[in-house]
Amino acid sequence: MTTQLKFPTEELVPSRYAVRVGDIDVLVISDGVLPLPTQTMSTNASPAARAAWSKEMFLGPDAFDWALNVLVVRSGEQVILVDAGLGGQFPGFPRAGQFPKRLEAAGIALSSVTDIVITHMHMDHIGGLLVDEVKRKLRPDVRIHVAAIEVDFWASPDFTYTDMPAPVPDVLKATAQQFMALYQDNLHTFDDEREVAPGVVAKLTGGHTPGHSVVYVTSGGERLTFAGDALFPVAFEHPEWHNGFEHDPEESVRVRVRLMNEAAASGELFVATHLPFPSVGRVVVEGDAFRWVAAFWDY
Repeated sequence: MTTQLKFPTEELVPSRYAVRVGDIDVLVISDGVLPLPTQTMSTNASPAARAAWSKEMFLGPDAFDWALNVLVVRSGEQVILVDAGLGGQFPGFPRAGQFPKRLEAAGIALSSVTDIVITHMHMDHIGGLLVDEVKRKLRPDVRIHVAAIEVDFWASPDFTYTDMPAPVPDVLKATAQQFMALYQDNLHTFDDEREVAPGVVAKLTGGHTPGHSVVYVTSGGERLTFAGDALFPVAFEHPEWHNGFEHDPEESVRVRVRLMNEAAASGELFVATHLPFPSVGRVVVEGDAFRWVAAFWDY
């Protein structure tokens, strides 16, 4: 008799990864993946160049799954959530919106979250906060930190320089405005930067959206940067390629090159929303481009 080996149907691979930065605990949690067109990640590239990169990366060529990562940071008595994933209210993305159950599986109660940093107000970063079970479990006085210019922008957003699929801008606008209406009393806006907790700083970069921000975690002479949507998987070989979701593509190029140069010079850990999970690694300068060096998993 042959015994068939059966794997579980859910959570077949790890969905969270822990890092310690000095005295600060950091947890990267996968919110799932978003199936999106390859072209969206390289709107100013030629079809031939895009196809060549996709082939080298064993991707596409027409679409592939973008990772979607969120961060949980524990500094002292504060528990900080950085972004909140997509949520479950958007059809067509059945494998995203996983962060609430994965946070619970990690033993972290939503009611313990004292602060939330929103890198920017695209739907895959705030949608999770619109889920009923999340709204019910968050503490009423949770502080939500977001750049003031980001809040102002989404009151009347400009999509002139983006290159998104037709339905997306309206959904982005509606989601951002729903988020602002729901959490207006919890918003703590900042102009340039905000120290959210000891060693945890949100810093305005602009580019991807006018108020796009990154988060620096610094302790004991070590640093980790959560770069949000400042860069995508293609950015290391082709930092000059534009992303269709960028509201200011030229500024986005300058921001990601600066951030990668900083990370390469310091040797710090680097994490981003759409780099493959667990998205923990380092950046190396290689000629006119960059190279991603994934961190060895440390158990």
